[in-house]
Amino acid sequence: MLVCDGISRWFGGVRALADVSISINRGEICGLVGPNGSGKTTIVNAVTGFYPPQKGRILFEDKSLVGLKPHRIAKLRIARTFQNLALFRGMSVLDNIMMGRHIHMQPSALATFFYWAWAERDELRQRELVEDTIDFLQLQDVRDAPIEVVPLGLQKRIELARALVAEPRLLILDEPMAGMNQEEKEYMARFILDAREERGLTVLLIEHHMDVVAALCDRVTVLSYGEKLAEGAPSEALSDPKVVAAYLGSKKRHAA
Repeated sequence: MLVCDGISRWFGGVRALADVSISINRGEICGLVGPNGSGKTTIVNAVTGFYPPQKGRILFEDKSLVGLKPHRIAKLRIARTFQNLALFRGMSVLDNIMMGRHIHMQPSALATFFYWAWAERDELRQRELVEDTIDFLQLQDVRDAPIEVVPLGLQKRIELARALVAEPRLLILDEPMAGMNQEEKEYMARFILDAREERGLTVLLIEHHMDVVAALCDRVTVLSYGEKLAEGAPSEALSDPKVVAAYLGSKKRHAA
């Protein structure tokens, strides 16, 4: 479904990605892991059009994404969550989730003028999927609450809901469990698996919790300093000596 072929990206003198190639098959949950600063979010930003690669190809269902603006990529039904929460303060949980439907709405001055005849029917259709997603993610108790008063664990779930209502074919999750306790992580893991099964999603998951990666992912790609270190089944990739050294340092270094 997604192919990143030899992509490179640098910011001034900093090389964020160096000739990295990854691919994701339809229906997979593919993990993307690595130490801080290894280039994980840079790949996501390249795929979603925020920072296009300066070298290489990115293909989604055989269509090139390089050069497309983020809103054009979103219309191809690629949705993402953010490492740092990007929810809209001053709005309710329901309104934040409704924002995820914007790519499916077709506003016009004429429809607004004849709101009761045209626009209201469209709004009701959009709300139906939003309400289904609120039920799916068990957010009924906070649906009308201001986003500012909702705990962090639920805010992460709300951002997932906003991505799901966009009806993505590819869902990119950038550290969806950061800051969560064990119970919240287990809930989120279950919701990701259920969303994959019930909605036919393909998922690219960036996560620092290796227990989550091992439990959820079909395949894992490991990055370090913008380069690919290993790729394969979680048990194989995460036990690769190069990966262990990247996370923990060499035995010689620990002995010192």
